[in-house]
Amino acid sequence: MKRTLLTLGLLAGTMFAPIASFAGQAPGPASDPDIPISHKDRIYAAEQFSNTVSVSDPVDNKLLGVIKLGDPQPGNLSPLYKGQVLVHGMGFSPDHKTLAVVSIGSNSVTFIDTATNAVKHTTYVGRSPHEAFFTPNGKEVWVTVRGEDYISVIDASTFEEKTRIKVAPGPGMQIFSPDGKYGYICSSFNPDVAVVTVADHQIVGHVKQESPFCPNIAASPDGKQVWFTLKDVGKTQVFNAEAPFGLIKTLDTGPITNHVNLVVNRNGSFAYVTVGGLNEVKVFRTETFEQVATIPVGNLPHGIWPSGDGTRVYVGLENADQFAVIDTLTNKVIANIPIGQAPQAVAYVPNAVPQRDGRQNLQPLGTAGEAAHLKLTTKGAKDKPAPTSITLFDQGLTQVLQAAVSGLQPKKPYVLAISDKPDGSGELQGLSGFMTNPAGSAIVNAVGPIRQIVEAKHKDEKRYLVIATSAGGKPGEVVQVQAE
Repeated sequence: MKRTLLTLGLLAGTMFAPIASFAGQAPGPASDPDIPISHKDRIYAAEQFSNTVSVSDPVDNKLLGVIKLGDPQPGNLSPLYKGQVLVHGMGFSPDHKTLAVVSIGSNSVTFIDTATNAVKHTTYVGRSPHEAFFTPNGKEVWVTVRGEDYISVIDASTFEEKTRIKVAPGPGMQIFSPDGKYGYICSSFNPDVAVVTVADHQIVGHVKQESPFCPNIAASPDGKQVWFTLKDVGKTQVFNAEAPFGLIKTLDTGPITNHVNLVVNRNGSFAYVTVGGLNEVKVFRTETFEQVATIPVGNLPHGIWPSGDGTRVYVGLENADQFAVIDTLTNKVIANIPIGQAPQAVAYVPNAVPQRDGRQNLQPLGTAGEAAHLKLTTKGAKDKPAPTSITLFDQGLTQVLQAAVSGLQPKKPYVLAISDKPDGSGELQGLSGFMTNPAGSAIVNAVGPIRQIVEAKHKDEKRYLVIATSAGGKPGEVVQVQAE
C-alpha cells in the first residue's frame, strides 16, 4: 500500500510539477529549449549616428565596448571616406556565430564574428538597405533594399549576392516562419506585406497594410501569427502566418510606433511594442490581444529583443543612448545600460561567445556616449507632459539633432526653429521643415553647432528651440517651446 501511494505520489509529482517555460524566442521555433541568461550571451545595438555596434553583457547589464564601423561627421562626408554610414539594421545567424549589420547610408551589410567582434566581410547591395536576416536554415541572408524594389539574397557562405526577389518598392523588413517555409516582407512605401516561399523565392501571398510605412515585423514561435508595426499611423497589425494569410487584428498602439517582438515566458505569450511618441513599451497577450502592461522606458524606444529564456527584453532608447532592461515577469525596468548614439535595431544572441571573454576588437564608448537631451512642451500648457524630446548627438564641433515630435496636427507642415526668446516671441530662424504623419508625429533631423547656442551661458548668446507652423516654408505661429 505504501509502495503504491509512493508510486502515485511520484507520478503526480511528475505530472503536475511546474512546467519550465519554453523559449522559442525570435526567430526560433517554440520547440527550442530555454537558454538561461549567461556571460556567454551578448546584447547588440546598431547605432546610427556614432556608426557603431555596442556589445553588452546581460548578466551584469554592462557595456563591454563598441565595434566601430565608421566615423561620425564631418569625417564621413569626405569623398575618400571608406567606413560605414547610418549603421541601422541587424540580424544574426541560426548558429549564433555571425551578425549581419546594415548601414543605410553606405548601402552595405557587414558580417561580424560574434566570438571575436571582428569584421568577416562587407557586402555592398542596392540603394538604402534597411534590415537583414538569415533564413532559418542559415544558408541565405535576405536584405530589404528599401530604396529600391527588391530583396537582395546573399549566400551566407560566400557573402555574395546570388539573386533578387522583386517586390513592391520600399521593402522595409523581413522575418521568417520558424519552420523556414515563408519569408514575410513588409513595406515602408507601399501598403503591402508580401509572403515569399524560402525554397524557391516565389511570392505566394499578400496582406494589406493599413498604411504604407511598416518599419518592423515579427513571427510568433508557434508559427501561428505575424505582427508588424505601422509607424506613420501609430498602429500594430496581426495576420495569420499560414495561407491564406488573413488579417486577424489591428491595434492602436500610439504615435511613432517603432518595433515589435514576441516573448514567451511562464506567464504566457506576449507581444512587446515600442512606442516613441509616448516613450513606452506596450504589452499585449497574443491569444486575446488584451493590453496587460504599459511600461515607461525613456526617450524614443526603438529596437527590442528578448533574452533566450524570455525573462528579459532589451529596448534601445534612440534619444537616450541607452538600453532599458525589462523583467518580463514583472514588466518593470530593472536596469539601464549606456550605449552608442541613436540605437536602432537590437539583437540578443545567446551563447554568442562560447569561449574566452569576448572582448577582442572592442573599443571604449568615448565621444559616442556624449549627447545633450532637451524637451519641448506645448505653448501655454507647460504643466502637461512634454510631447517632444530632442537629443543633440555630439559629433565634435557640431551635433546631429534628432527630435521625436508628437502632439501636433496630422499631415500639417511645421518648422523646427530657434528663437532668441524662451516663449518663441522673438525672431525665429528655421532649422528644419517637416510634415507630420497621420498620427501628428515626426522624426526631425538637423546638423550644426546647436548645442553651443542652446546651452550658452551668456543671455545675449542663448537661443531656444521651438516648433512653429509653416507659413510658405517659413516659421509662423509657435506651438511648442523648449522646457526650462
